[in-house]
Amino acid sequence: MHIKNKILSATLFTLLASLAFGVQAQSTETARFLSLTAPEGLPIIPVLEGWIANADGTTSFSFGIINRNDDPIEIPLGENNYIEPAKYQGMQPTHFPPGRTTGAFAVTVPPTEEGNDVWWHVTTGEAETLKVPGRRGAAAYELDFILPRPQGALQPLVGIGDAGSQAAGLYAQIGDYPGGAVSAGEQVLLSVNVSDPAVRDPADPRFGEPIALGVEFSKYQGPGDVEFMRHEDTEVAENPYAEDNPRFRFFRTPSVNSLEITGPSGTGQVYATFSAPGDYIISTKVDVHKAPDSSNGDQCCWTNIYQRVTVR
Repeated sequence: MHIKNKILSATLFTLLASLAFGVQAQSTETARFLSLTAPEGLPIIPVLEGWIANADGTTSFSFGIINRNDDPIEIPLGENNYIEPAKYQGMQPTHFPPGRTTGAFAVTVPPTEEGNDVWWHVTTGEAETLKVPGRRGAAAYELDFILPRPQGALQPLVGIGDAGSQAAGLYAQIGDYPGGAVSAGEQVLLSVNVSDPAVRDPADPRFGEPIALGVEFSKYQGPGDVEFMRHEDTEVAENPYAEDNPRFRFFRTPSVNSLEITGPSGTGQVYATFSAPGDYIISTKVDVHKAPDSSNGDQCCWTNIYQRVTVR
């Protein structure tokens, strides 16, 4: 019996030693997955959200972003940030904010090219180049932006400035800032006019009042920093929960570049200051995520428009 116990102990020791060695080797190769994520130095991940069969026969590919770093990353257009075919180059962002950006932009191709891939390549620092194809194929990736959702939600209509013509879509329109060229360090008023085209059941108590529209201004491209400040007419939401309510600690004050517009239409405004001269693009995402059938996770319903700003 004593001999058997020695044999058993030796066997267990060998197994444990082998297991420890295997875990050590694995942890060396996959240390990132067995430890907390680093706050910086991680690559930007391009994402294909899906494809849209547009009513006019064209196909749109929706692209998103994952930035796992704590800070935004800048990757200029060029060898580290490009789209193929080259004729679609320049539509992608160069500014990548932290976190997940769903449906940052879209590339639309004609019916004759619906079977061709549109590749977005991104290289972050010394990291390996990551790329993703815009591809029309599996039904699971088809997005139905052009159709009303179950309770009627649709993409909002958005125009540049206070009175610019409105359009809906993931790359609804791009145009010049109506105020002309601005100066670095100057506080600039940016605005968009929006409306909600959805037709909802008036008998449904959830739709007794118009659905509020969310508006978010962001830097999209440009050589310098862009600092946003709330417009004086913007109402800042307060925590609706008492301090002893468990939900109190989950409330987050909206960022200074975000606001809400009481539906079904209105104007969203924000101040922006540009740190350096050059050509910038400011994107504005307008959503109806207050509706029960609209959310980023549900891939509906928002519109992106882009303003080109020349800074002297």
